[in-house]
Amino acid sequence: MPALGRDFWLFAIGRFISQVGWAVQEVALPLYVLDVTHSAKIMTLFVLADLIPSLLTMPIAGVIGDRYNRKALMVGLDLARGALLFGVVAFNFLGIKELLAVQVVLAIMSSFFSAGTSAMYPDLVRQEDLERANSIVMSAGIVARLIGPALGGFIYAFGGIKLAILVNAVSFFGSGLFEVFIRYEWKSRKIENLSEVIEDLVEGIRFIRSNRYLMVLVTFALAMNAFGNPFGAVIWPYSLREVLKFSSQQFGIVESSFMLGALLGNVLIAAILGRKTGRHIFKLMLVNGMLLLPFIWIISPYSTIPRDIAFYILIGMGIGMGMSNAMINVPINSNLQRAVPTEFRGRVFSALGVLANLTVPIGLVVVGPLIDHLGAWKVSALLWIGMGAVMLYYWLLHRDVLTNHEPSPQEHQ
Repeated sequence: MPALGRDFWLFAIGRFISQVGWAVQEVALPLYVLDVTHSAKIMTLFVLADLIPSLLTMPIAGVIGDRYNRKALMVGLDLARGALLFGVVAFNFLGIKELLAVQVVLAIMSSFFSAGTSAMYPDLVRQEDLERANSIVMSAGIVARLIGPALGGFIYAFGGIKLAILVNAVSFFGSGLFEVFIRYEWKSRKIENLSEVIEDLVEGIRFIRSNRYLMVLVTFALAMNAFGNPFGAVIWPYSLREVLKFSSQQFGIVESSFMLGALLGNVLIAAILGRKTGRHIFKLMLVNGMLLLPFIWIISPYSTIPRDIAFYILIGMGIGMGMSNAMINVPINSNLQRAVPTEFRGRVFSALGVLANLTVPIGLVVVGPLIDHLGAWKVSALLWIGMGAVMLYYWLLHRDVLTNHEPSPQEHQ
């Protein structure tokens, strides 16, 4: 098994350091806001302060990511975010209004950071190694999300919001320290006027629409995201807490089982399957669908399964779904990275980010009221049917693309 290379590992380690720091602040900040305000509305404002600026700036960030030095953007924005958070601590900008403004600035910076890194990252490894590389990076992200929240809770209890923000600031500088040694060359093309930005955006959209291979991957990913996001964000936690009445400990264990499964799936790809994973994507989707059925039954009013037994069934289901989801997502992401030439990646991936993020508020707006009206098990069944219809459609018409089929010249017309 060939090595992934020095530049990849510098990128992966730097990313892991910043993800741990970000997870610490992501846990500590809501605790601080609630301790100070005791207001769910204020908490919602912080969520929107992260989401809306990202959605608004992603398109222009994509153009910048394709035009300017990607390594300089990555390193510079990590250092800038670290400096911003050091300033927050040094000047005691810890009022709710100040932190809300900082949240907006960080969201904008993150958009430009993500546009540059997502475009640059596939160039750091060979195309045949993308599945392994993606699975390693995703595994590191899962580990960060597993240890970060526990660390964040401890740090907040010990040193308050100041210490949590300081840890995140240090993590950004640590990440930048690794990234600065990455070898990457990119020829910058300066933006002279606004019309060039619009032309670049139009060119990116035209490229997606003219490429059949890419269109299939994009529409499939967005369709599955539209059904999967509401399930993960709303139905799953609502059912565990409100329908099954799980304790906080049981809730946390079942939630963690999904992350454990995702970690196992990514490790399996990195160590054994590699690029072959994509051949099994429809089988994995079938497994995913079959695993959802016992969940729908357990949360229905017809179930007679004792709560303690249901708890263990859902742990197994969480591990299985986490594994299958990872083994579906990694090949799709890798094929997208292969399908988009490096000069288009910033714009294309930013556009995909906007579309994917739009499904989150849409899902929350639609699914929440439906649960109140129909019940969680009926809404779960409807989403299951929707995902099944999407899978059947793409299996009948586009399974060549989704099972690692390489794009032919005709598909780029």
